[in-house]
Amino acid sequence: MVRPQPSLKGRALRLLSQREHSRAELERKLARHLQEGDDLAPVLDDLQAKGFICEERVLASVLHLRAPRLGGARLRQELVSKGLDAARVREALAELAPSEPDRAQALWERRFGAAPTDAREWARQARFLAARGFAAEVVRRVVPPAPR
Repeated sequence: MVRPQPSLKGRALRLLSQREHSRAELERKLARHLQEGDDLAPVLDDLQAKGFICEERVLASVLHLRAPRLGGARLRQELVSKGLDAARVREALAELAPSEPDRAQALWERRFGAAPTDAREWARQARFLAARGFAAEVVRRVVPPAPR
């Protein structure tokens, strides 16, 4: 028995039931399911009017889930890629900036917990934090210097 294809609204609701999505994310994900004569904008407008799509919830969700493990640069990249307003992203990251050294320290302790034994190990630990979007200044403060 062949099941009918879910409507665009049904697909959008299924995606939204799994996690918060921005309007831009939903547009990107649903665009491949458009058929001739379909119009996605009214569907998304309706979901947004009913409160199913909320950029503030997307922002809060990403920050809550990802901030403990990522620095400001990586968080900015993820939030912008979700199509969130750049001004609101800057504002949210500015509020989060004072905690960045503490978050980097906690992540470093959880991953390594011990000072590097040589320059090569120091570089490995520094790369670990830098790859997660922590600023170079924060990395230098968190990773203890290697013995010479």
